[in-house]
Amino acid sequence: MGQLTAIDYAVIAAYFVLTAIIGFSATRRRATSDELFLAGRSLGPIAVGVSLFASNISSDTLIGLPGAAYATGISAANYEWMAGLVLILSAVFVLPVLMRTRIATMPELMGRRFDARLRTYLSAVTLFLSLVLDTAGTLYAGGLIVTTFVPGMEMWAVCLGIALFTALYTACGGLRAAVYTDLLQGTVLLVGAAALSLLVFAQFDYSWANVTAQVAPEKLSLVRPLDDPGLPWLGLVTGVPIVGFYYWSMNQYVVQRVLAARDVEAASRGAVIAALLKLLPIFLMTIPGAMATVLLPDLPHADQAFPAMVTTFAPVGLAGLIIAGLVAALMSTISSTLNSSATLLTLDFVQPRRPHWSPRQLAWTGRIATVCIALLAAAWAPMIQHFSGLWAYLQQVFAFVASPLVATFLMGLWVRRLGASAALRGLACGHALSAVLFVVYETVGLGIHFSIVGGVLFAATVAFTGLWMWRLQGRDARGVEADAIVTTARPTLAHLPRDAIVGIALVLGLTATILIVLR
Repeated sequence: MGQLTAIDYAVIAAYFVLTAIIGFSATRRRATSDELFLAGRSLGPIAVGVSLFASNISSDTLIGLPGAAYATGISAANYEWMAGLVLILSAVFVLPVLMRTRIATMPELMGRRFDARLRTYLSAVTLFLSLVLDTAGTLYAGGLIVTTFVPGMEMWAVCLGIALFTALYTACGGLRAAVYTDLLQGTVLLVGAAALSLLVFAQFDYSWANVTAQVAPEKLSLVRPLDDPGLPWLGLVTGVPIVGFYYWSMNQYVVQRVLAARDVEAASRGAVIAALLKLLPIFLMTIPGAMATVLLPDLPHADQAFPAMVTTFAPVGLAGLIIAGLVAALMSTISSTLNSSATLLTLDFVQPRRPHWSPRQLAWTGRIATVCIALLAAAWAPMIQHFSGLWAYLQQVFAFVASPLVATFLMGLWVRRLGASAALRGLACGHALSAVLFVVYETVGLGIHFSIVGGVLFAATVAFTGLWMWRLQGRDARGVEADAIVTTARPTLAHLPRDAIVGIALVLGLTATILIVLR
């Protein structure tokens, strides 16, 4: 691999300086919990949409997606276009509930629908996923990037340095700092990834016919057979939508941007903007990874595909911009996950036990929590290198842990009679089964893809919950807002602006076209 030049390092340094200026400028606002965690509920649709996209497309995606495509083909991109459909579903069913209740965290909504036990349960699980997946996975990807381009650097030192830098400006500026830097980072990310994809496509003379002639057909197919190691069609139908729903409708660090919107119209428009942007990774990240199987056939590890393409094909200066894009994506997600984790700790655990604390005291608690969570994630991040691959690590854990949560959440939205005890016991049974299956999957194997297991766990949790409803019939209390939440979650387009409806139609049309061409 080639080495970065002084010009490349100058571009990266300039990006860091600009990010720091934007991030720390947000500290000039009054330090209250509402400002720190929800940006004063003042975000417009562009800020919401671009921030949703930028915080999701992290360095673990930029490393993981091309790596997955290099190893098994572009079927990994199904998680990306499916996100657009899930965002539309969320805009119709979930956003009206979130904006009407004016909650600050998703566990708070579970507390209102059921009781405090469900709020604590969901908050604890979300914190776990945020720490070991979102934050640690992103730090590991960043460490992989830096150690690839700067040989001799230790993985743990890189993870720690990135975590502390991002934690400092996030702790000072809160969600507003995260969103403001997202706008810069999203732009750098798209420009860098688009430039690299064009450079890789140029190796095939900008001819899709040349690509299809040289790249193995199974590497360029989205819908794969049942025995496909990447993502079989049954997993696409069952597990991928479930994991996607958790990520885009329940994951605190994503939903927090929607909660910070100034009104339901801004939130809806932002969701549609994000849905449109989520169609880009197929072309900017996944297909180039499949092309790399021809251009760079002997990489020792699939996760090296993206860094190898940068050092091989990017000219001086542009390589620095692309690396800055990787760092941008990394810091965007870390900033988001740290802020959301601090929000959960402060509002779901500290505030209920310290109701007399002022907004400023809660804000400082959140800032301290931000730094502590960053240190814990930095400590775990180097351990991810011992798993089979970053993308598999992320998606497997999500499939096993999130599927029972989605089942309980959707039943809470749509089943009026579901009470708190039945929901909690059904969810606990679902997670007990997922723990057993995960151990078996990682030791002796189950013989089926983990995405299919996600669908099984979803169905099992629904069944467990139904059995507990029957057993506790007439003896199970519901939350004080249960009826209002179920009523608000009924499908309707009344709250959607006309341009959002047009955007939804555009997303559906483009998605159908992509599936037809790359089926």
